[in-house]
Order: sequence, then C-alpha cells, then structure tokens
Amino acid sequence: MTVPSRLAEGDTAPDFTLSDDTGQPVSLKDFAGERVLIYFYPRANTPGCTRQACDFRDSLAELNDLDVKVIGISPDTPEKLAKFRVDHDLNFTLLSDPDKEVMTQWGAFGEKKNYGKIVQGVIRSTLLVEPDGTVGLARYNVRATGHVARILRELTDA
Repeated sequence: MTVPSRLAEGDTAPDFTLSDDTGQPVSLKDFAGERVLIYFYPRANTPGCTRQACDFRDSLAELNDLDVKVIGISPDTPEKLAKFRVDHDLNFTLLSDPDKEVMTQWGAFGEKKNYGKIVQGVIRSTLLVEPDGTVGLARYNVRATGHVARILRELTDA
C-alpha cells in the first residue's frame, strides 16, 4: 500500500463528473467561477459522517455568506445518499464515487491508520476550490467533530 498523492494549495483541482443523490451528473466545472468546499467522507449514516454532514448543514448559511458552496463525496450509491439527505435534512450537494476514482485523484483514498492498523480507505478530507479552479485550502485526515467550525475560522481569517 502507498500513501496517496495529495493536492496542495495552488494546485489545479482535477475536474470530475459524478452522480448526485438523484442520479443526475454533476461536474466540478458546473461550479466554475465559484468557491466550492469539497469534503470526502467514508460512509453515509454512520455516526462520524452524520455529525460532519449535519455540521455542514447547520453552517451552510455562514459558508454561503462567504460565497462558498458545499459538496460531499462518498463511495455510497445515489440511493444511500438520497436516504442520508432525507434522514438528516441535508441542504447541499451529495455525490457518489463508488469506484473511488475521484477520491484517489484528490488524495482522499488510500493508505490510512484505522484503530492502529494500516488499511486502504477513504481519508476524511476537505478541500476548497477557488473560482479560478485552484485549490485554496487542503486539509487531510480531519476529524468529523469540530471540523466545520475550524474551516469557517480559516475562511474568515483569510
């Protein structure tokens, strides 16, 4: 197993097209000229992922005030994402990456430690794509709890 290659601030964000929770294709280029916060999470409706998604939901107005849109990406099927959206009244875009190709491209899938063991999996990560298509913020191995508040502080201090 190898450590995934990570994106850094200033890198060009790789384009992608994935299905949303309704099965419709969504591309990064659909958000051209906008600031987009993309976060990668392991699995819908698990405790940590639910806490993180609800934090994004509850902070969306503040993020929108900073002209930031939010996209959550996981390996879940669109059907599971639709249930996740309904169960927790999520108000932002959820995308399905079942092959983990986008996650791998973005450095959010690969070798990680899980309960002291090295495994292959989704690396909880958050990246901000600036209007010019470059990465403005890249945070890997983030914690589900308190993460959104930290990101908001970083964005307002910038």
